[in-house]
Amino acid sequence: MSLGSVFCKKLNKLFPLPVHPFNLQNKGLKSYSQWQFEKGIETIRFYLEKATTDEMFKDKVVLDIGCGAAGKTLYYASIGAKKVYGIDVVPRYEKDAYALAREKGLEDRFQFILGDASKMDFQDNSFDIIIVNDAMEHVAEPLKVLNECNRVLKKGGRIYLNFPPYHHPFGAHLSDAIGFPWVHLFFSEKTLISVYKDLVKALPDGKERINFRISKNESGNEYFSYINKMTIKRFSKILPKTDFNILYYKEVPLRNIFSILTKVPVLKEGFVKMVVCILEKK
Repeated sequence: MSLGSVFCKKLNKLFPLPVHPFNLQNKGLKSYSQWQFEKGIETIRFYLEKATTDEMFKDKVVLDIGCGAAGKTLYYASIGAKKVYGIDVVPRYEKDAYALAREKGLEDRFQFILGDASKMDFQDNSFDIIIVNDAMEHVAEPLKVLNECNRVLKKGGRIYLNFPPYHHPFGAHLSDAIGFPWVHLFFSEKTLISVYKDLVKALPDGKERINFRISKNESGNEYFSYINKMTIKRFSKILPKTDFNILYYKEVPLRNIFSILTKVPVLKEGFVKMVVCILEKK
């Protein structure tokens, strides 16, 4: 292990890990899908300044992009959605999603789709509402995903979209093993890959976590393939290329005390907790 990796591991010991569903599941406390269901309201709370839950879900046909184990998708069904579809690229989530659907008595209003959100099999004008919660930082082709969302949305349908920008304290999405905030700004990706693999390799799901987060490029070099390093600046260039009306846009600070820093272009990327927007199909 390199000197940088050793130093990173030592620094990491100074910081407690945030609560993470992978670790809760390993400890047998709750499944990922159960955790998502319990956190369902958190996935929409940023929109509640501009919309009610009834406006978002009551009697609506809803698509959840990047649903994970679909706990949040099922939460949307539980608060009034007529039918919910969750789409994700991870095969193992399907079993847990349907298990929770049965437990909650929501099987008839839920369907899990294993697939790529940039090329979906749904017909045009299929959905009233699309939720893109913590997904824009993961998809390989963000503009294609948004254009595909536009295709499958009904006219006047809405996308409720939020994501933590890459320079967020935990924007590297390694907080299941690394609690050091902004670690990705201080250490190279190569170092972080080495540290992450070392920290999780002995866990019961260590191999799954490594395969989930890390791939090799055409040159044979490892990289974090599960994130696209989406920044506010990058998203601001993508959004105008779509054919949506922007009904609402907000950059939520990490804390109110940091609000002033989110107004400074050089600093805002590191002090915005969440980018939130509501888009409407013309």
